[in-house]
Amino acid sequence: MARYNGPKTKISRIFGEPILGNGKWLGKNSNPPGMHGEKRKRKTLGEYALQLREKQKAKYTYGVLEKQFRKTFEEANRRKGITGENLIKLLEARLDNTVFRMGIAPSRPAARQLVSHKHIEVNGEVVNIPSYQLKAGDIITLKESSKNRSSITSVIRPKNPKFGWIDFNETEMKGTFITYPERESVPENIKEQLIVELYSK
Repeated sequence: MARYNGPKTKISRIFGEPILGNGKWLGKNSNPPGMHGEKRKRKTLGEYALQLREKQKAKYTYGVLEKQFRKTFEEANRRKGITGENLIKLLEARLDNTVFRMGIAPSRPAARQLVSHKHIEVNGEVVNIPSYQLKAGDIITLKESSKNRSSITSVIRPKNPKFGWIDFNETEMKGTFITYPERESVPENIKEQLIVELYSK
């Protein structure tokens, strides 16, 4: 699947948040990108612009392009419950996102690469589809032959935040996707209701 390969700092400056990982440059330069970014006044955005901006933020955060994002939204809309919360749950249940949450990869793009290069197993079988939707009880492991590769083990986060919907054993490099997370447990700063309103037009 195609993905964004442009400058990450530029995206962070657009939203004023570390959307694509390290946001250390935001403290030094939080102006919008472009040669006139420092002088450009931040206009009050209209309703549609705010909704579009929130969708773009979600797409960049989870590394999903428009076609796949729309499909995920349509699936969220079909399911019972609140559509916006369902959308976040489906995005969190992606295999690449879960590998990132487990701490095996330092970022979502790195997690996507691990999955694509067949380093990740789900229930004992290699899965190389980053968008693979996990189900409750699925077991995610780093492939045995990959555990000895320094290029992989050297980037494992030593102090990984714990998430209630994932049970991760750092020694065995094995995690269990327990259930879909509740919205209040997901730390991403995304106003999913604005996305719902955008697609409802």
